[in-house]
Amino acid sequence: MHRPSEPYTLAVDCGGSGIKASVLDAAGTLHAPAVRVPTPYPLPPQRLADTIADIAARLPGAQRATVGVPGMIRHGVVVATPHYVTRSGPRSAVVPELRTAWAGCDVQALLTARLGMPTLVLNDAEVHGAGVVSGTGLELVLTFGTGLGAALFDGGRLAPHLELSHAPVRWGTTYDAYVGEHERARLGDALWSRRVRTVVEGLRPVFHWDRLYLGGGNSRRVSPPTLERLGDDVVVVPNQAGIVGGVRAWDLRTHDA
Repeated sequence: MHRPSEPYTLAVDCGGSGIKASVLDAAGTLHAPAVRVPTPYPLPPQRLADTIADIAARLPGAQRATVGVPGMIRHGVVVATPHYVTRSGPRSAVVPELRTAWAGCDVQALLTARLGMPTLVLNDAEVHGAGVVSGTGLELVLTFGTGLGAALFDGGRLAPHLELSHAPVRWGTTYDAYVGEHERARLGDALWSRRVRTVVEGLRPVFHWDRLYLGGGNSRRVSPPTLERLGDDVVVVPNQAGIVGGVRAWDLRTHDA
């Protein structure tokens, strides 16, 4: 069987409601349509590993993997993850045993062993950002989905992760709650888009970015009038970046070494 001279990458985007994956070549070309399954709950670390392995078995072979996981991930170890410690998904009750199981879990080592290939685990917004940043100047990536994800790049170098999603934005409400999917569904796209603008304009003086990318499944729902008001330094990018970034994430790691 022919083996590629450059490694194929299994790219996995783990979200609060779904887990999707595909296999890409070194140029970032998908070699199979993305496979998506609902995120199973309750979800201890081993069940996540098994779910990803089951998806991988339905895809072409790969020599390495990149997995984006929601929450605070440092050097492949989970500091905290907001959804996977709950009984049945976002906005459901936290299970103490799951909180204990995830805190300090070396999910990178777990997945490397389960998948049988070198595996890189980052925050899901960081993988998304790897697929879209130009590598020039200060670039901020905000992903809108179940909650709010964020990743910061300076000259293509990935900065230490900050969990902006859990910071208060208004009246003690966190960014996750303020612009997450629950509020988008409740408010409708037009009113929710106004909240997106509030978030962007509130963060602008904090970061003074050269370019801001809006990604994630809900970024396409930001209304055209809101996008026009945000300015030319704000760009909406496809949600597919969460998969394509799986290849470039390995280059980011090398560049930062």
